[in-house]
Amino acid sequence: MEASLYAAFGLGLILGVKHALDADHVIAVSTIVSEHRSLKWASLIGAFWGLGHTATLFAVGLLVIGLRLTIPPRLALGLEFLVAVMLVILGASILWRSFGPERLHLHTHAHNPETHAHFHIHGSREEDHSHGHPFNSMRKPFLVGMVHGLAGSAALMLLVLTTIPSPLAGLAYILIFGFGSVGGMLILSSLIGLPFILTARRFTAMNRWIRVVAGAASVAFGIFLGWEIGFQQGLF
Repeated sequence: MEASLYAAFGLGLILGVKHALDADHVIAVSTIVSEHRSLKWASLIGAFWGLGHTATLFAVGLLVIGLRLTIPPRLALGLEFLVAVMLVILGASILWRSFGPERLHLHTHAHNPETHAHFHIHGSREEDHSHGHPFNSMRKPFLVGMVHGLAGSAALMLLVLTTIPSPLAGLAYILIFGFGSVGGMLILSSLIGLPFILTARRFTAMNRWIRVVAGAASVAFGIFLGWEIGFQQGLF
């Protein structure tokens, strides 16, 4: 393998880590991390985001590199606008849970030989309730990562097609880039999770307002990004 290709793979790994630090990625993951109170799950959120991101990039890469397709500029802008919409939704969800009305919640409990259903209230100002299904909650960061992967696919595919000599090497580059983004976001989400974890038990009011700040930042950045893509970059 040529030295230049090794250099390209090394650059891909570095760019993958750097890519995880993009503002829209950090804000989106922050809103998801704010819902958890464990460093382990905060780290896994970043890893699952990276896996979703890589899965989309690899799938698009198979189409673009294998079939020599191109991603139209307007479609690329539309995918980036989808990220802006997603940021607004993620932030609004956090704000709703922080200030929304009380919600009636149903739980089933097994008391052999019978199973009973119990209703109770989760208030907007109560602490979060742990449902004991943590891996199910990893679907959200995976899907968010997939959306970010779609939005970033056009620029990455252009780089791959213009600098990587063979289709197989191009796909390998995407995987290495994805590995970098997984590692970078895993570390970053762990660091992001620390303020939420440290304030969750003893400083619940502070924890709630940190979550509010994260939600408001996501909404504000989503609106800004949507405006920039929609009107300044000419999507609409």
